[in-house]
Amino acid sequence: MKAIVSFFICLICSFSYSQGTSNSNFNINKNLHDGQINSNIGSNGFSFELIDAGINTKYSEIGSDIYRDKIILVSTKKIGGVAKIDPNTGEAFKELFRADISANGSLSRPLLFSKILNSNNSEDNLTFSPDQQTVYYTRSSKENSLEFKLYKAELQENTIGIWINHALVSFNEPNISIETPFVNKSGDKLYFSANFPDAIGGYDLYVSNINADGTLSAPKNLGNTINTVKDEKYPALSLDGKHLFFSSKGHENLGGYDVFRSRISKSGFSPVINLGNTINSSSDEIAYFLAGRNKGYVTSNRQGGKGGYDIYTATNDDVIQILSGNITDKETQINLPNTLVVLEDIDGEEIARTTSNEQGVYKFDVAPYEKYILKTSKDGFKDESFSFFSNVGNTSDYEMNLELVITEPVIAEVNDKLQIVLENIYFDFNKWNVKEESTISLNKIVKVLKENLEMKLMINAHTDNKGRESYNLNLSNKRAASAVKYILSKGISQDRLQSKGYGETQPLIDCKSDCSDDDLQANRRIEFVILE
Repeated sequence: MKAIVSFFICLICSFSYSQGTSNSNFNINKNLHDGQINSNIGSNGFSFELIDAGINTKYSEIGSDIYRDKIILVSTKKIGGVAKIDPNTGEAFKELFRADISANGSLSRPLLFSKILNSNNSEDNLTFSPDQQTVYYTRSSKENSLEFKLYKAELQENTIGIWINHALVSFNEPNISIETPFVNKSGDKLYFSANFPDAIGGYDLYVSNINADGTLSAPKNLGNTINTVKDEKYPALSLDGKHLFFSSKGHENLGGYDVFRSRISKSGFSPVINLGNTINSSSDEIAYFLAGRNKGYVTSNRQGGKGGYDIYTATNDDVIQILSGNITDKETQINLPNTLVVLEDIDGEEIARTTSNEQGVYKFDVAPYEKYILKTSKDGFKDESFSFFSNVGNTSDYEMNLELVITEPVIAEVNDKLQIVLENIYFDFNKWNVKEESTISLNKIVKVLKENLEMKLMINAHTDNKGRESYNLNLSNKRAASAVKYILSKGISQDRLQSKGYGETQPLIDCKSDCSDDDLQANRRIEFVILE
């Protein structure tokens, strides 16, 4: 069982973005990428609380994965007081244990996980397929306890712990150590760390495709956005597969291994973000993986622990930021209410949508260090797309105003009448004065008339069927006259314009007493009919 990430982070350098009141860019220079201790790293937009998981001893405990709602861990704990000592570490050879997970994330007294998987050599991290019928595990060679090989085994049918068909995976090589495997939620990719000859540093992160027949493709290096000249280990993914977590001695860090995260998008990996000083320290933080939306586990050898490495529950609070701004007509700077705004992630997946208010203001909650696309749609305006990068880690407000460009009016035949067709003209409820946003639309009529000096128009106004018929007829006459008045104010001659109100007598949608809001809106309209 893997878990989902509570918020999303993406930083893709090639993505061109716009930003609001906070304008600091996020850059990665070479020496920081290769590893440079920076004690000034703050929370970076993360708010973790680490608590001793309750099973740590004077030996080393390292979290690995979750299997049947139990955490699987690696430990050098001696069983029965006698254990074979690893000459390379001075501790007992590592073995696999399991522990129950309580509601608050603490762990029960660990028991040996599997007599089949544990051996006389040293076992290290493992990972399970999503259906938990396949395990990929690592075991040291007899010749070198620091060199691990990657194995695959299958769960015997109708059992809960009998692993069969053990085999080395195809890309094991002599003198190569393959470590810290992780299978993604969809079960089609296996991530791991290895010191293959093509590694940028000592240990790099790799991925291999898991084919439908269970075979593995040749490993692919994750590249220099993720890997540095120093070591990268302990890959883990979010449930949705959009974010990669890993530990690295490179990049900009607080010392030793720090935990980092990168957004996985269609264009590749985004530049990494240090998860900040609420989880990382000047010591090693490794093996971070999630067990719930806001709860996971991390292993560290930081000061104050009980053993060489200790497991901590890591809970975090979402950092919510606000993105807002005004939507205006680019030419007149008039505010545009009722504009649909859709917030998408870097891959174009919709996150949220809203409609601008009467003042033309929109607002979204966003996450730190995320790249977004905002798409707008409003009748009478071209659809637009804007990019935005939330480039501050902590709680912050961003302001980004959006300017829209009008569409050109169309002359077409509608209901056997040649008309200038454009978006609706808006009035306040029970009022006849043209709303400011609709002057933009009426300016289109003025433009057509000035380009066609012989053209004459009949301006017809219609209402919905709410209210008294006589009242609606009077209101429609006033609205038609109000539109004429505005056009006259722009220098158009009176003899080119006529107006008439029809009230509710000519509905576009004859819905009678069963009208939806959309029906009513369609029936409230002004038509610009060409007379000659």
